[in-house]
Amino acid sequence: MITEQLKEIYLDQKLAFAKKKGLIDRDIDLKKYLQTSQIVVITGVRRSGKSSLLYLISKKLNLQEQDYCYLNLDDERIPQDISVFEDVYSIHRQIYDNEPVFFFDEVQNIKGWERFVNRLYEKGSKIFVTGSNASLLSSEISTTLTGRNKTIELFPFSFEEYLRYKGSQIIIKKLDSKAKALVIKNFDIFMKIGGFPLVVKEDDTELLGAYFKDILYRDIIARYRISRTEEIKHIGIYFAANVAKLFSISTLKKITGIKSTASINDYLHYYAQSYLFYYIRKFDFSVKKQILNPRKVYTVDHGLANRIGFSFSENKGRILENIVFMQLLRKNDEVFYFSQKNECDFVIKQGVEIKEAIQVCYSLHHGNLERELNGLLEAMDEFDLSQGQLIVYDTEILQEMLPENVKLIFIWRWLLE
Repeated sequence: MITEQLKEIYLDQKLAFAKKKGLIDRDIDLKKYLQTSQIVVITGVRRSGKSSLLYLISKKLNLQEQDYCYLNLDDERIPQDISVFEDVYSIHRQIYDNEPVFFFDEVQNIKGWERFVNRLYEKGSKIFVTGSNASLLSSEISTTLTGRNKTIELFPFSFEEYLRYKGSQIIIKKLDSKAKALVIKNFDIFMKIGGFPLVVKEDDTELLGAYFKDILYRDIIARYRISRTEEIKHIGIYFAANVAKLFSISTLKKITGIKSTASINDYLHYYAQSYLFYYIRKFDFSVKKQILNPRKVYTVDHGLANRIGFSFSENKGRILENIVFMQLLRKNDEVFYFSQKNECDFVIKQGVEIKEAIQVCYSLHHGNLERELNGLLEAMDEFDLSQGQLIVYDTEILQEMLPENVKLIFIWRWLLE
């Protein structure tokens, strides 16, 4: 590429980057990432706000225009060659004549990016990179950047971040009836549209369909050179329509017509590596049994399930469960489901022991109370837990009607506490 063309792209991108507005702080303690001399890698699903987080980092570092070098490798005008890094670095030096902090967006698009970044690191440069594919990033980091990086996994907005974006400052211990009603109203909207920042900003769930296609075709089909596109698309739509449900390889073979177990496993891996779907296993002290049992699937953003998969009004319980799962993931919990005579939605492992049991129910009433309680109590008894949590949206059952060791809590309160 002619240097003048690349210079123009570089300056255009930098101008757009500097114009970002209306951003909120994310629920990430950035202090250790700002102070570290290691390479900071920000990963996560497309459109979750990784570029915006880079901008927030630049502001917290008090960087001016001349202090940083920003390049978005997702720009189709940029050549997909490692030499582009050196070219942009030279352009920055020509314009500003200084050593910058480096911000590289969507680096996985350039094969061999880690070699250049590693060279910068050895020179003492401060470097932040983002990427939307866990497989490429992890393989490159594990070989070239081992022990030289810190990783942030970024998700779409949590409910607390959603409220912050909407300008609602909630102090959970000081909720009066008016504030409580506002929280519930906001949660109802959040439950429908999800937490992708632009979807929240525009209140436009049609974007979710475009996001799904973008991830499917750019992060999976193009990257892994998949020719039988309908097969993998079918699995994605099936998962979106069946979040919080059990699935097995044999089930996926039946609903897709795919005969190859290896192909199914590959497709599952690709979806996981693009951060679109997550799978959890049934807890068992035997790892072999964990692998053999059916898994449960969740999506990175419940808005996708509403838009791609099913009618929201018919599946509020599973949407609620997906929201709880993603919140547990944000907390870096190791999550399983539990099933014997009854099922408990989530058990949380810390170290080698299960430390917490959680049951999720949209509407708790006398008709489903026994079923919901039995699964939770069975898990608590199995793992000798002194308390379990029953998370609900609404209930006709009062706390005093439950066993003393079961805590009943509304979903919005649980998310904000």
